[in-house]
Amino acid sequence: MRFESVTSSSSARRRLLQLASAAVIGVSLTAPVFAADEAFPVRPVHVYVPFAAGNTLDNALRQVAEEFRKNTGQPMIVENKPGGAGIIAAQTVARAPGDGYSLLLVNTSMLSINPYTFKKKLPYDTEKSFKPVTGFLSSTLVLAVNKSVPATNVAEFARWAKAQKTPVTYASFTAGNSSHFAGVILNEKLGLDLVHVPFNGTPPAVQNLIGEQVHAAFIPLTAVKQHVESGKVKVLGVSSAKRSDLLPNVATFTEQGLPDMRIDIWSGFAAPASTPDFVVNRLNEEINKILRSDDIRTKWREMDFEPMPLASREFGAFIRDENARWKKVVEVSGFKIED
Repeated sequence: MRFESVTSSSSARRRLLQLASAAVIGVSLTAPVFAADEAFPVRPVHVYVPFAAGNTLDNALRQVAEEFRKNTGQPMIVENKPGGAGIIAAQTVARAPGDGYSLLLVNTSMLSINPYTFKKKLPYDTEKSFKPVTGFLSSTLVLAVNKSVPATNVAEFARWAKAQKTPVTYASFTAGNSSHFAGVILNEKLGLDLVHVPFNGTPPAVQNLIGEQVHAAFIPLTAVKQHVESGKVKVLGVSSAKRSDLLPNVATFTEQGLPDMRIDIWSGFAAPASTPDFVVNRLNEEINKILRSDDIRTKWREMDFEPMPLASREFGAFIRDENARWKKVVEVSGFKIED
């Protein structure tokens, strides 16, 4: 087993005593052993993310990584591990040493939806494999319709949809995530029968919405903002708690009588479950300092990203609430992923 260099002889003696005590009482030594006052970080921190490089979320993470390097003197290296609905990245971190140098960028699907949509057992336990560090960011989901739909708000859309003799369709950016299940919630709350049409990513969903191959879509606000301005698309509601600065004239779903449509597209940081609390606390402090900075808030405003600096316990409670919520929605939908 590899151990990091210590900063003093007293720290070294403490570590040796910890190892000796563990050996005597038969405690497993698979997890790294730290002295509580040991410097951290002393080498690069790797963040494993479930998507390819180059999208706006990846860019936002790299902005945080640059500030982390400036503040700590150690790089934060973004490791892109796309595929498998986030399972590849999650499995990588679940099996990593609990030393704080391997983090997972978690999101709604990975922790709060996958456990209820996959028929097979996941190779990680969403509650036992990870320790929450802090939130990262949230963004807004919108209900957008193409220009042929004669509606300017959700109530008008519902009346129009119920009057149609042919199926009314809505797009998502993939099956089995919040953009899919937002339509399930809307169907249940308004007595609709919208037909789900999943796409492989946001760009094709938007293109099919503009081309009128689908009537509506649940997609990120920034993906359609330019098309709203050009008149090709209308946004009928936003899922955030308050109106977006990017579309201030569009009411939230809550304002329109649909509080259950309050949905965040969120992500956050998690560490292997065996990571010591003091390491988690140091990561939390460093990352939250960046997320609270005016510079980051300014840069992210035009991307519709809201920083989520949370205490570790707060983030854990948030995840548990999200799990309970999406479990119910998945059960209503009956949706399952075979493999």
